[in-house]
Amino acid sequence: MDNFLIVLLLLAIIGLSNVINHLVPYIPVPLIQIALGVVIAVLPFGIHVPMESELFLVLFIAPLLFNDGRNTSRIALWKLRTPILLLALGLVFVTVFVIGFFIHWLIPTIPLPASFALAALLSPTDAVAVSAMSSRVKMPRIIMHILEGEGLMNDASGLVAFNFAITAMVTGAFSLVNASISFLIIAIGGFVGGAFLAFIIIRIRVLLRSLGMEDVTIHMLIQILTPFVIYLLIEHIHLSGILAVVAAGIVHAIERDREKSPTVELQVVSKSTWTVILYVLNGLVFVLLGLQIPSVATTIFKDPLFNNFVVIKYIIIITTALLFLRFVWVLLSGWMGVKIKKQKADWFKLRHAGITTIAGVRGAVTLAGAFSIPYVLSDGGPFPERSLIIFIAAGVILLTLIIASIFLPLMAKPDGGNIALEREKMEKAAMIQMKIAAIRETRKVMNEDNRTAALSIISSYNQRIIELQSGIGGRDSLDFKKVEKLTRLQALEAESQYVGKIVKRKEVDRETAYKLQEHIHRMEIAITNQQRFRALIIWNMLRRASIRFLQFFSPKKVEIRRQHRKKFRKIAELKIDMAKAAIQFLIKNMTLENRDISYAVIGEYNQLIQKLEGARNNKDSRMDERFERELKDKAFQAERDEIQNMFEQGEIPIDLVRKLRRQINMREVYWMEGNSI
Repeated sequence: MDNFLIVLLLLAIIGLSNVINHLVPYIPVPLIQIALGVVIAVLPFGIHVPMESELFLVLFIAPLLFNDGRNTSRIALWKLRTPILLLALGLVFVTVFVIGFFIHWLIPTIPLPASFALAALLSPTDAVAVSAMSSRVKMPRIIMHILEGEGLMNDASGLVAFNFAITAMVTGAFSLVNASISFLIIAIGGFVGGAFLAFIIIRIRVLLRSLGMEDVTIHMLIQILTPFVIYLLIEHIHLSGILAVVAAGIVHAIERDREKSPTVELQVVSKSTWTVILYVLNGLVFVLLGLQIPSVATTIFKDPLFNNFVVIKYIIIITTALLFLRFVWVLLSGWMGVKIKKQKADWFKLRHAGITTIAGVRGAVTLAGAFSIPYVLSDGGPFPERSLIIFIAAGVILLTLIIASIFLPLMAKPDGGNIALEREKMEKAAMIQMKIAAIRETRKVMNEDNRTAALSIISSYNQRIIELQSGIGGRDSLDFKKVEKLTRLQALEAESQYVGKIVKRKEVDRETAYKLQEHIHRMEIAITNQQRFRALIIWNMLRRASIRFLQFFSPKKVEIRRQHRKKFRKIAELKIDMAKAAIQFLIKNMTLENRDISYAVIGEYNQLIQKLEGARNNKDSRMDERFERELKDKAFQAERDEIQNMFEQGEIPIDLVRKLRRQINMREVYWMEGNSI
């Protein structure tokens, strides 16, 4: 029961981390998850999750790398095989020897074989961490492909080098020739074995389909079990399970692209299922990492043999050495590639080399390997400086994550060019994408009952997409924002003047006039003060709910409802006249400068008029109103979700996110006002 509660707590932390990231988007999710893991470990709940490296690799790394193999571009992997192999193999072994000797020189108490083991752990970049960090940054495509390919392959080379170094430390025996031969056998054998087993599993699935077993559940279960089975089988024969699941993922991608690929239904279910699995596993990786840090740090900080300041200095120096070596290796390998192939390589650019260096973050694979270090040697003596090695590994992971989160967004900014034009294109594309998402969500929930309302909503979104594609509303500048704000306020002033006229003519009572002025005031707040408007909306929702609750228990509730409908029709008529007065003002005062925004506001007023006329003419329109309100709520939420998704994918910056959300809030006001009195 305790383990079950811990699992639930970890899943809740993953959800909380994404809520925090939504509120503080400039802090990467991995760092938030690590911090929450540290907090949970420090609090006196008695929660401790031991890091079992073998279980960690099979439970987390195997399915994550399998999925990466399925989704990584095979064409890009082959085209960029030179830089990928130079990083995944060449840089790993250079790091083991160079950084290994450097660590032994810096910390003489760590024997040379143990220094090689630590360097081997620090040599591979973590594919999960790279994916998590790069999702927030729009990096050059070629760099992303190189980092993905490196992350798929360097775990195997780093862990194999680590195992050889640990064997040499424990037994005191090491042969470079034997180690090289063993590495080739382990790596090639693991890759070929994984591809072969994946082919067998695919044949089994095809056989099941030929026998008429098209049950999506069975095929999905086989697909989920595939990385675990392949990893365990290949590791059992002492080959590289990591490369095996990567190869299996690539084979499954090939099978998916062939004519006899799975059905469309299975592809949809597979995508949805893997999205949830990856979301949970990615989060658990970093939360578990955070859970380990306090115990690791406590062991060092409480040990009188270690000077805390000196140990932290070791972490900074080793991290700096790793990044410097990586930067030099990227430049050197790029220069060698240019000399050998006699052609310019895009990945050789100085900025690209810097991005590749900073993006080389270390992750939980490094820490899992560190925890697998044995406690004793073959002669029964303790493994030298085991706690210090684990602490340095954890410190380097954190430091590389922090460096990447700070400097990657700065270094990955696009090269010169017309920034304003690019910004305009980005905003227009984002707005179109938002509206497509809203249409998709509306169609998904459309049925016979709400078809009329759904088609009306879809039509309005399609019209806006056409306007955006033809160039209407595409400008983005401070002047345009001022014009938009002024135009909307002038339209509201025209409404207010109309109310003043009918009050003077005594065509409306004071209570109704007050409600109309209150409506105009709310609209002005929505334009000038977003925070105050949100508070006002919440207050009005609570007030209306309270009134309806009290009316429900009133003995005269039938009479109250009749009077309410009468008032609603009267106010609806007046709001229609107010909207028409605003439209007349906008048409009369339209200029070349405010033409685009005037057309947009006129369109919003026309939608409001249609909605109010429908409510006024229909004697019992509550059902249609409910359908329309539900569909619009879903459409607005779909737009907001799409904005968040684009931001998390690094497609739009945070300031554009805020602007698009403000626009949604503004459009939502008109729909809410159409249903209010």
